[in-house]
Amino acid sequence: MRVVMFGYQTWGHRTLRALLDSEHDVVLVVTHPKSEHAYEKIWSDSVADLAAEHGVPVVIRNRLDDEELFERLKEADPDIIVANNWRTWIPPRIYTLPRHGTLNVHDSLLPKYAGFSPLIWALINGEPEVGVTAHMMDEVLDAGDIVRQESVAVEPTDTATDLFHKTVDLIAPVTIGALGLIASGQTEFTPQDRSQATFFHKRAEEDIRIDWSWPAEVLERLVRAQSEPYPAAFTFHRGRRLEILSAVVSTGRYGGTPGRIFYREGDGVVIVAGADARTGRNHGLAVTRVRTDDGRELAAAEYFTSMGGYLTGRP
Repeated sequence: MRVVMFGYQTWGHRTLRALLDSEHDVVLVVTHPKSEHAYEKIWSDSVADLAAEHGVPVVIRNRLDDEELFERLKEADPDIIVANNWRTWIPPRIYTLPRHGTLNVHDSLLPKYAGFSPLIWALINGEPEVGVTAHMMDEVLDAGDIVRQESVAVEPTDTATDLFHKTVDLIAPVTIGALGLIASGQTEFTPQDRSQATFFHKRAEEDIRIDWSWPAEVLERLVRAQSEPYPAAFTFHRGRRLEILSAVVSTGRYGGTPGRIFYREGDGVVIVAGADARTGRNHGLAVTRVRTDDGRELAAAEYFTSMGGYLTGRP
């Protein structure tokens, strides 16, 4: 099939690579300009550079609402558009333009985790598996019929970085497998159960601020979700920002006020956690490694030279 590809960052790069290695003919690539947004500078393999290396025409756009682009798309005469990690609205006149419509590739197990940063949100929420879905685009974001979907298990120590590497390897088989079904003439696919749909916003600074009223189990997953190269989860100690680089749920149960620097346990220092921590039934978060506001990385036992005091959400 003649394919126009919309994509950005490493997700788009992997999709384009799969298309270039397939039997399909990539006739035009549309991608976003480079961004200085913290999350968009991560996994930032260039779709434009890969297309140029293979002699595929490239259009750079933030949005898809101009007549010049629409004319370019009509001239490309695509059988299908394939999109992955396109960050802005795709108008109906564009996603319905190709003979077979538009196939969107999304790094979650739709209908759950539509929208942004699905792997991070899924990890924080303790999901047992994550994956990649190829679905036909319609008027509702990430809501069209599922053509192909594959999943991988989330292991107890997985970070968001681990999950990225697991799921990015699913892009090629999911995308090319879905295109094979479409090219074969199949037109009936699996409708999404909209009663199970969830939609998540872009992550920002506020989303990585530690709230010590959260249970330790959730905070431990937050720390893993904000693994390098993502911005680390942070708190404040004595008015200065302190990043939590690694932590585990404590073995013992600790009561008191959330955020209290309480007890040395193993290689960590336990911080009281949970809205009902006063009951003494909660596990704490045993912080094992931190980074100070001047960039020093230290074992928690080295940083916290004495117990007592509090970690807080604000200076």
